[in-house]
Amino acid sequence: MTDIPAHTPSRVTLGTSDLAVFPLSLGGNVFGWTADRDDSFAVLDAYAAAGGNFVDTADMYSAWAPGHQGGESETIIGEWLRSRGDHDRIVVATKLGMLPSSPGLSAGNIRSCAEASLRRLGVERIDLLYTHRDDPEVPVEEIIGTLDELVREGKVREIAASNISPERLAASLDFSAREGLARYVAVQPHYNLVSRDTYEGELAKVTAEYGLSAVPYFALASGFLTGKYRPGGTAVDSARAEGAARYLAEPRGPRVLEALDTVAAAHGVEVASVALAWLAAQPTVAAPIASARVPEQLPALLAGVTLRLAPDQLELLDTASA
Repeated sequence: MTDIPAHTPSRVTLGTSDLAVFPLSLGGNVFGWTADRDDSFAVLDAYAAAGGNFVDTADMYSAWAPGHQGGESETIIGEWLRSRGDHDRIVVATKLGMLPSSPGLSAGNIRSCAEASLRRLGVERIDLLYTHRDDPEVPVEEIIGTLDELVREGKVREIAASNISPERLAASLDFSAREGLARYVAVQPHYNLVSRDTYEGELAKVTAEYGLSAVPYFALASGFLTGKYRPGGTAVDSARAEGAARYLAEPRGPRVLEALDTVAAAHGVEVASVALAWLAAQPTVAAPIASARVPEQLPALLAGVTLRLAPDQLELLDTASA
């Protein structure tokens, strides 16, 4: 197991905001799902002890699990914040708009979902609020106008967008500028070594042009980029195994694993560390999101924060993942 870095990495600033965050965001999708309360607290404690201060969740986590309604992750994070008295030190990002019982981005739904997240988290203000998925049926003017009201009321500090087209992102940012309203400071795209098409191109171009930061989700491709899933390998007992294993059927999946193995061996680190270091080296990326079910999984993730890849190693990974 890779040791946790001895020195806390420098904070990165999200877009045009004053949010200074650890360059690895801790994903909260497993909290209350595959990680129970005790394991979740242990992971959060270990992440904070390593200097981490950027926790990502959503109101829909984990509505997909049998017997769950959503909000389980926010509730656990809220309990942890209260028990540790750490909210002033921790930047909490949550998302709304995809909760099965409250979908969409109408003004009323944004407001009611934000209020519900505030209650579950037990905070007076959400540090970073994402629209979880764009709602093309709602004009950007209504979405931004409602988010701006929440900012002006002191219930939200900064706003961001996930799963949005470059056209709608640009339109939202232009409206904010034109009307002097709160503007998105970050995007959260699906982006990793085996999923590059969604972000690279127009979305990355808009992100750079408007000075936003990218905080990619599925940074380790549901665990595939940890190296646990191999051609002809034994089945992995994981709730995300099916999603991760599908990359083995793609031509670039095994190629990427081979390139990761080469670079990992050169640095004496785990494959996951290299995958995160590659992502962190990409233009506009501020803090990849990765989750840990138990504290023992954290060191490899944290090592990716301080790992610097040589130009030829980045080229090797780029070529394998093209």
